[in-house]
Amino acid sequence: MTDARWLSKTEMDAWMSYVAATHLLERRVEEQLKASGLTHAQYEILAKLSASAGRRLRMTELARQVVVSKSGLTYQIGQLEKRGLVERTAHPSDDRGVLAVLTEKGVRCLERTAPGHVAVVRAFLIDRLTPDELRTMTRIMTKAAEATTSAAGPRLGTPSPEPSPLTWGG
Repeated sequence: MTDARWLSKTEMDAWMSYVAATHLLERRVEEQLKASGLTHAQYEILAKLSASAGRRLRMTELARQVVVSKSGLTYQIGQLEKRGLVERTAHPSDDRGVLAVLTEKGVRCLERTAPGHVAVVRAFLIDRLTPDELRTMTRIMTKAAEATTSAAGPRLGTPSPEPSPLTWGG
């Protein structure tokens, strides 16, 4: 394990803060959404469909936007279909394409759920940061998202000049 590029104390502190904050925020969001019978993933699907032209998106595009696998999206859409919040329909100009469509019932569910969701996001993140911090956070998270989706991506396993088993970045 001497070829690992260990985290410095500053890097470890940043990583652990990120991990704790994202897990705790996700827990708060899930708790709030539970009252509507939605998971965070399902809420994101409804929100993306609501914001799209005609409240519909091709399934592959929706999967990309909500950052889930095609099979994961298919499962979530199935759950939302059972509740009448979303329906699938054939793409009008592509026989192989399938569209996910937000139903009127889905719109009403989103209208009931969104205010509480936004309140949680504001209370536990947005309202605690200055406008400059929000811009910085956006730049940082955009870099991270780009790195994880880039074909080149960072090189894994690059040795560090001074590895330390005390800062492993778990």
